[in-house]
Amino acid sequence: MFRIAAILLLAAVLIHAEEDPRLNFAIGMLEMSRGNASEAGKRYETARLADPLALPLVNLAVDQRMAAGDRSGAVKLYRDLASARPDDLGVQLTYADFLDRHSNGDSLALKLSGEVLELTLGKNPGHPEIIRRLFLHAQAAGDKPRQHELLEMLSNDDTAAVLLFTTLSKAMHEATNAEAQARVDDRYLVSFEDHPEDPVLARSASEHFRDTGRLEKAIGILKQHIGAAPASLDLRTRLGILYFTAKMDTEGESALLEVLAIHPRQALAHQSLAKFYRLHGQPDPARFHAGELLKIRGGSPADFIKLADEWLAANDPREARLLLEKSVFDHPDHRELAERLAIATRRDPETRDTAARLFRQAEGIDSGEGKTNPDFLIEFAEALIAEGQGKLAEERLRSAIRAYPAEAKIETAAALRRLAALWESEGRNAAAARALQQRADSLDH
Repeated sequence: MFRIAAILLLAAVLIHAEEDPRLNFAIGMLEMSRGNASEAGKRYETARLADPLALPLVNLAVDQRMAAGDRSGAVKLYRDLASARPDDLGVQLTYADFLDRHSNGDSLALKLSGEVLELTLGKNPGHPEIIRRLFLHAQAAGDKPRQHELLEMLSNDDTAAVLLFTTLSKAMHEATNAEAQARVDDRYLVSFEDHPEDPVLARSASEHFRDTGRLEKAIGILKQHIGAAPASLDLRTRLGILYFTAKMDTEGESALLEVLAIHPRQALAHQSLAKFYRLHGQPDPARFHAGELLKIRGGSPADFIKLADEWLAANDPREARLLLEKSVFDHPDHRELAERLAIATRRDPETRDTAARLFRQAEGIDSGEGKTNPDFLIEFAEALIAEGQGKLAEERLRSAIRAYPAEAKIETAAALRRLAALWESEGRNAAAARALQQRADSLDH
């Protein structure tokens, strides 16, 4: 009984599939995922025949015909769809683009594409995407008057139209053409005056004036925009950077710090401030902002190690530890990062008691090089001594002494004296401890 019901249900699904283009499309997608392109193609075609005006289904059918070398059949599919949906902008542009893309120098196809676009422009006056395509046609034909005519059809009230005007105008004219540049200036200024809150327009206008050497105007655009849209943090950040470019350092620093007061995770603001402070010999704030940038964006192990070493050298193990905790999360199997984290954790009074575990974990990571950092071994030994494990500490100190290169005399001497002091504190190896002291003294001379 259940078997009969299943058969009837399957039959119902198959019958329904013949009528439902969505179901056929879904089955086609499933067959394609299984690698059954032939069956998928049949399903797509069945779906298209059931819904011949659906652009996605026509696109699939066109792809199939092009793959089979049937260009005329593909053109007919788009032509029929465009005729059936004359007011659908997306369909008309898809048809025109197909003709352009596959014209292969066929003047008839290009002519037909132009006619489709002209007809569509008549129904959608001033539409940037239509004008862009017609401009390219005129450019290919060397028709300058038509290019100018098309540019003048672009509105000042539409951001996309203003941006297209500037792009196409710059493509037409040399950068030294003062008249063309003035017309671009006017387009930006008139449109921006009406829409100062538009971030896309503000950014493009500011970059235009910056690129043409008018920094003061570029800054003014962004200031006016921020007055109209105070929450525009990206452009607040760009304003700070522009201030730095214009040698207005106080204003730039203030602007970027204000951004971070609003949103502390603005990566570009941290990056710009880190660079600014380094250039001006202020290592402390430079380290802070470089660290915040790494925490936000991440970085390579070498990036983390370099900055962590700066924090450790500045006697701020807490900041080094916080940074390295992020680095080990990003790179859990990196031996050197794990070693640095253990060192910073031991040096930080807040976390010193938890450091031994991190030293052991770091020691268990295979670096693939067979080498151990002697500074890590020294620090590990100190953590073991704090736990009362003198014998284990002695092993690390001996390993560190062997690991130091010959030129590291100061470090080797310090390690020798630390091992001697350990023996003396434990009341053992008195003669050997004296010998170590003498050896350390010899390295000092």
